Amino acid sequence: MYLTRRFPRIYTGAAQYLVTSSTRLYSGAAEDIIEIPNRIQRSPTDILKALASTVGRDPTAAHYKYHDDPYLIPMSNVGKRTFAMAQEAGRKAARFIREEHREVFQHQEAQPPIEAFVPKMLYTEETKVDADTLHNLIRHSQVTDALVVYNLIKQKGVEISNETKQQLLELICFYNNEEPLPEELIEERWFKANADARERNRKTWKDGELAEQLFGELEPKTPQSYAALIRGMAKYFQAERAYALLQEATEKQFELDTQTFNAVISVTNFLKETADQRWELCRELLQQMSQQQLKPNLGTLNAALEVVSTFGNVKFARSSALKLLAEFKQLGVELGLSTYYYLLIIFCRERGPVSHIIVDILNEIKGKEFKIQHPRDTYFFTTAMDVCRNHLQDKSLAKKVDELLHTGNNYDLIGDTYKEAIYYRHYFALLCQTEPIDEFMKIYDLLVPHVYIPEPGIMEEILKAIEIHGAVELMPRFWSDMVIFDHTNRESLLTRTLQILIDNPPNRELPAHQSLPEQVGKIAWDIYHKIADPEGRRPKDLQFTGKMIGDILALLVRSGNFEKASEVFTHIDKNQHRIPGTPSEKCLLAYIDGCIENKAPSQALICLQYAVENNMDFQPMVERIKTGFTLNEVHLSKLKSLIGESFGSNN
Repeated sequence: MYLTRRFPRIYTGAAQYLVTSSTRLYSGAAEDIIEIPNRIQRSPTDILKALASTVGRDPTAAHYKYHDDPYLIPMSNVGKRTFAMAQEAGRKAARFIREEHREVFQHQEAQPPIEAFVPKMLYTEETKVDADTLHNLIRHSQVTDALVVYNLIKQKGVEISNETKQQLLELICFYNNEEPLPEELIEERWFKANADARERNRKTWKDGELAEQLFGELEPKTPQSYAALIRGMAKYFQAERAYALLQEATEKQFELDTQTFNAVISVTNFLKETADQRWELCRELLQQMSQQQLKPNLGTLNAALEVVSTFGNVKFARSSALKLLAEFKQLGVELGLSTYYYLLIIFCRERGPVSHIIVDILNEIKGKEFKIQHPRDTYFFTTAMDVCRNHLQDKSLAKKVDELLHTGNNYDLIGDTYKEAIYYRHYFALLCQTEPIDEFMKIYDLLVPHVYIPEPGIMEEILKAIEIHGAVELMPRFWSDMVIFDHTNRESLLTRTLQILIDNPPNRELPAHQSLPEQVGKIAWDIYHKIADPEGRRPKDLQFTGKMIGDILALLVRSGNFEKASEVFTHIDKNQHRIPGTPSEKCLLAYIDGCIENKAPSQALICLQYAVENNMDFQPMVERIKTGFTLNEVHLSKLKSLIGESFGSNN
């Protein structure tokens, strides 16, 4: 009754539909068959993903990890990193307090209790532990506690099964006896991954630690125990012992898995010196896999290509890579982005012959959506854009790479913020050199500052593009961005900014340029105060040069700021022995014209004196002063003392 009163039309229509439908089903029961579709397994976030797919990304919005407050959103690369790391430092501080004062946090946060909210247990010699405790720690990847509990169990003489020892061995080998960073510390994990990448060629395996002791205790030995230790040693570049264990397992006729062979193949370049020896060893390992009837996979192909990428002979490396591709295609191995990454670094070397393999790669994967299959998948887009910029200098290919990046969920494979910045660094540098300034600004407005903040080198490339196109009207915008991005302490950027403003005087007749002279004057004054900071906050390596301060002087005169120009010239005159170089005659003439316009003959004579003392061509300045002023006796005497008797004879 409630439904009929509240929604009469909806209720009546629904009832009629049910009656009609049931009648139709009953009358045609012999012909119609109701097919119930199979249940589709859904994850807890499928609804959120469906909703997110209905809206696009807002380029004017900051990343979700920054607070939605315009005063807190960082606007520089240093600020972004500092902000994100500070957030994680706060989480780590809270975690530390919870662990150190666990007696305060005994209340239940939720029912049933959430394990992540419960402080970790401290294990001492009095703690009651058993094999189940150890198994639970292994399951949660708590390496340090697992090692403590394992030693406690051994001290108490409790029997540990070989299965538990195998699980502990796999855990220790994977993390190399070190506690992994919590998953929620994303920024720190990325930073550590980049630091590890810089130390990629250094052995970090801990020899003689518990992993090798566990392996010695496991009797009888199994293929799984050999596989765990071999993979761990290969992962942390104990290559020789990993290869020796592989040969030992092969002699004992243990059937190892494909992943173990992949791990050893990937460190082949640590085992042999020359390219021929590495290639021969790689072929031997592949033959051993064939003898054991192991099916190679994408990891096998990538491991072999990684070895080939270390070959110094470009021709040999290319031919070897093509042989591998042909062989693995016959085996039905589907290529991934990591494979294409290795092909790019093999074929498109910095000092090697030019290769257009990226054209074939992009034609092959155009419009495809990829999922992460290999750790090197996140290197493809950055490397591809690097090839487009430095190897081929082709903006059309760069736009194809960018189109592929924004296909489906491919943007998830761009990697961390560091790789993202490198990608856009190459993209922006290429567009600056090849795109019209109007087209470039569309991309700039779309990506800066929330997706990408140009580094000083890229900002200089942008200023070069503005200088080439004479787009001086963009300078107020870019000067504001340079201030926000903390680029104003770069002498090269300041010098180029002043050069653009000097060489491209604004046209007051154009509507877009009517207020530009005032803005140019503000930029020049900002630069002057940045360098001549009385509080000493400027960088030590940032100092005036004669050309720089001369350009500032001329720009202030041009914008009608004569008082500020006079202050700048006073600084020039008083500190002429500290400033390397001198302003150009053109800038001094502009200042004298400003003196004439503002009826300041004394300032003009001081400027003339500066020119005379620095052995500059002062005759044009004398002519300007003679024609622009009606000089009194004091000024005439001063002028005569500066240029000598020639003034009197010409007057």
